Amino acid sequence: MLSRLYISNYALIDQLEINFQTGLTIITGETGAGKSILLGALSLILGERADAKAMRNTNKKTIVEATFDITGYQLEPLFAEMDIDYDQHECILRREIATNGRSRAFANDTPVPLNFMRDVATRLVDIHSQHSNMLLSKPQFQLDIIDSLADNAELRAQYAEVYQHYRQVEQQLKQLTEQCQRARGEEDYLRFQLKQLQDMNLKPGEDIELEAEQAKLSNVTEIKQALWEIEHLLTDENNAVIDSLKVITARLQAIETMMPSLQGMAERVDSALIELKDIATTVSNEQEALQLDPEQLLFIENRLNDIFSLEQKHQVQTVDQLITVQNDYEARLGSLDTSDQHVQQLHEQLEQLNAQATQVAEQLTSTRRNAAKSFAQQLVDRAKLLALPNLQFDIDFKPTAHLTPTGADALEFRMAFNKSQPLMPVKDTASGGEISRVMLCIKAIVAQRVNLPTIIFDEVDTGVSGDTASRMGEMMGDIARNIQVIAITHLPQVASHGDNHLKVYKSDEADQTKTFVTSLDSEQHIMEIARMLSGKGVNQAAIDNARVLIQQNKAL
Repeated sequence: MLSRLYISNYALIDQLEINFQTGLTIITGETGAGKSILLGALSLILGERADAKAMRNTNKKTIVEATFDITGYQLEPLFAEMDIDYDQHECILRREIATNGRSRAFANDTPVPLNFMRDVATRLVDIHSQHSNMLLSKPQFQLDIIDSLADNAELRAQYAEVYQHYRQVEQQLKQLTEQCQRARGEEDYLRFQLKQLQDMNLKPGEDIELEAEQAKLSNVTEIKQALWEIEHLLTDENNAVIDSLKVITARLQAIETMMPSLQGMAERVDSALIELKDIATTVSNEQEALQLDPEQLLFIENRLNDIFSLEQKHQVQTVDQLITVQNDYEARLGSLDTSDQHVQQLHEQLEQLNAQATQVAEQLTSTRRNAAKSFAQQLVDRAKLLALPNLQFDIDFKPTAHLTPTGADALEFRMAFNKSQPLMPVKDTASGGEISRVMLCIKAIVAQRVNLPTIIFDEVDTGVSGDTASRMGEMMGDIARNIQVIAITHLPQVASHGDNHLKVYKSDEADQTKTFVTSLDSEQHIMEIARMLSGKGVNQAAIDNARVLIQQNKAL
């Protein structure tokens, strides 16, 4: 509910703060006093376009701030999505218009996009006038009304869960089918590429080994010459390294007993001698075994050329990377062999979920149709009390081509005010006093079940009087037992039903006119009703009449 409205520097308002109560709050005042200014300021909170012309003083900013009690409105997901501090009991929305005409929006003192403020505010306030049907003209809200009257909360939640699962599986199936189609389209290409790689029978690190072998076979003569020279230097009888080391070992052994500092040196040289003998033997064996093999060299070069061609084709640099490519092709082709089975499984799961969702949707349709019949009759009966004896109303149900987030049917409110008039959707019905009275009836019916936002009736009683006006006030009072209702009215019959009464008035000062709002006590409430009854002058008869009117309404 709206608990507080603060307005600064807007139209005829210099600075104003209004505290609102639960129940039915009546707002009255002379024509031109500024009642519409209050709605204009509040419309800024609802996200309407800011007009710099509405600024009272162009040298300072305009501020409109509304405080709401949001207990039970479950707005936390909206705030969580925007990462804004959330208080489960109170929400403060503020709109500021700077001197340059630019506006900013705030929620709980945090700057927010205007769309966010609009989303929040429209869940908290519904301004209803002769020319604005707002929520009730929206199909989703109409559906919510019927579901609330049908007590479909649990059924809707059950359907939503199944439908969400259904959509998830449907999306999985779509993605898998598309993947399979793409894979099937390139299957021949994949198999050809894979066969090329498989025929090569590649081994990890093969390219490194082949390049080393190619380098050896391409330089046989140079390698054999080098090996022969190494062997000659190590073992030649005239100047052999090995023979020299033997002499060195013998000399060290002869003197190390006389020189402790050389102890172990002979053993170290002898170890080197053993290592060099082994090297000489290995070099000799390698030199003898190394032979020129043109055929083997040609095979290696051809093998390396084939590997290099594949590396370039697949844009890799090593055999190990080629093997990774081969494994990927094998996996992709392997998935094709199992994808058909997976697709079939998803199809079967989707059919099961569709059947479950359809079953719940059919229950929703049945309960909605039953609730719609009762609702239509209640509306027609209530409309007769408001001087609409010929109102025709029904709810058109149409099955949807596919399951939707809310079921398998779409519904639409249709009405006509005259016997010969065809039924038309609410949004296409002519605006004015008649449609306003119908909307009042609808809200009176649903207010007991639906967590409606604060309803502001802006002179919806225009064009009615007498007993009809009194019954409109009575309906507003009935609605206000469940939700907060604010009614701007010129009719004493409506105003007399108020639980709270605010009066809007203008005051002329030295060089300016200002709009003020005051809260009336019980006696002031009586006097204001008397003024509305008598017109210009308030006499005792009007006062007595006002008291009687108020007492009669309290007795209802």
